[in-house]
Amino acid sequence: MATNKMLLACILALSFSVALASVVPVQDFCVADPNGIALVNGVACKDPKLVKEDDFFFSGFDKRGNTSNPMGSKVTQFNVAQIPGLNTLGVATVRLDFAPLGLNAPHTHPRASEIMIVLRGTLEVGFITSNPELRHFKKVLNKGDMFVFPIGLIHYQKNVGKGHAVAIAAFNSQNPGSIPVATTVFHAMPNIDSDIVAKAFQLDKVFVESIQSKV
Repeated sequence: MATNKMLLACILALSFSVALASVVPVQDFCVADPNGIALVNGVACKDPKLVKEDDFFFSGFDKRGNTSNPMGSKVTQFNVAQIPGLNTLGVATVRLDFAPLGLNAPHTHPRASEIMIVLRGTLEVGFITSNPELRHFKKVLNKGDMFVFPIGLIHYQKNVGKGHAVAIAAFNSQNPGSIPVATTVFHAMPNIDSDIVAKAFQLDKVFVESIQSKV
């Protein structure tokens, strides 16, 4: 009995140490080297001797995004692709701009949870829980309000105010990823067979094909 308890304790200790090692840095930083050839979960590290201040810097967060598009919104990303110093640090951020009635269409982030704060305007936001509950949580946010979107869940933001709206969001991943629901289903390359999409959404096949033909 004592042996079994000791074995269980060792397994738990080993599991905890592995989990801890996956999130605790073992060096001050690992600035991304886009030319690195090492295959790692992230980007290869630049030689620390070649790291400069600009590897941790990016300018332009105050610039208004171009919302002249069918969605009336613009998501400006600031992740490891723009700031190499974010590599392995597990954080990223975005700026969201919305024209009146602009929409950041339903999407998911497969690798991160998101916390958003409204800087200007009024946004309706929401997320849907997983099957089978499919609960829809939604809220109207005003300047200074914050909202959290759990990792992997479909969510959206819409400008329901009269003027331009601005928000910023932070993620617990250097590269949270984004999977836009409509674009993924209707514009995968190559296309998902129209019969499959039509049956899944209970739509006419010709209608599905007309959407798939739009780039």
